[in-house]
Amino acid sequence: MIISKDTVVTLTYIVRDLEGKLLEESDEPVSYLHGGYDNIFPLVEEALEGKAAGDTADLKLQPADAFGEYEDELVRLEPREGFPDDIEVGMQFVGSPVDGSQEMLYTVTDIAEDKVVVDGNHPYAGQAVHFRCVVSDVRAATPDEIQHRHAHGAHGHNHH
Repeated sequence: MIISKDTVVTLTYIVRDLEGKLLEESDEPVSYLHGGYDNIFPLVEEALEGKAAGDTADLKLQPADAFGEYEDELVRLEPREGFPDDIEVGMQFVGSPVDGSQEMLYTVTDIAEDKVVVDGNHPYAGQAVHFRCVVSDVRAATPDEIQHRHAHGAHGHNHH
């Protein structure tokens, strides 16, 4: 089967910085619903269109096409008392941005006596990356997957 709109694509991937340092690698295959559902970087989806199991995609992505530009306004200084006693750098918390929009994931980047620095940027924001993937399977999406706008099953989303 060929990758096209409303197919579920299963792949493995490796993400490196442009110097070749490994940033992220899939431990197991992952699946996504193909066709503009924002389940994978748009340029990767574009590169996979028309491919089949066994094919690869190899792209260099600029920050805006990958993990986003680094946004200074997503770094916040918060009172220490709002966090658990055992807080450590690297811990992550869900919170609302100052403007009250949709909740996002924040990573603790520094801890002082009475303040905690949290960063809402993706850890790789602002970096150009080399993204390489290998397609292991392509199948037709179920009506449920199309309705929910993501893949279900072993390598996709398992609950609602």
